Amino acid sequence: MCIFCKIIAGEITCHKIYEDDQVIAFLDIKPVNPGHALVVPKKHYENLEEISEADFLALMLIVKKIGGLLKTRLGVEAYNVGINNGAAAGQVVPHVHVHVIPRHAGDGHVVWPRTAEYKAGEAEAMVKKFMS
Repeated sequence: MCIFCKIIAGEITCHKIYEDDQVIAFLDIKPVNPGHALVVPKKHYENLEEISEADFLALMLIVKKIGGLLKTRLGVEAYNVGINNGAAAGQVVPHVHVHVIPRHAGDGHVVWPRTAEYKAGEAEAMVKKFMS
């Protein structure tokens, strides 16, 4: 049983900020900024390819709700929404979860360094792969 399943089962405590029949949200134990939350489906799915559309929709509706609460109740200017899907993408816990990260101007958090560019013809070749 993964750590998020143990949290959902009540075997491990968390700082819960939301819960319903399908989704739980709690504070990340190593936040990027205060208020950094994880939104997790209660049913175990390892990655986005496995999650049902109904559970994905429920998950994202709560992501939107938590984001709004960050702005209205915590006075956060903005927030990032992030999903690490697979170990190579930085997914540490093999249970689908969404990070909702409070952001403030000048907080020093870099989201994505934009240093790569497509070489001539690479973007067109990539489009063909997606479309074939």
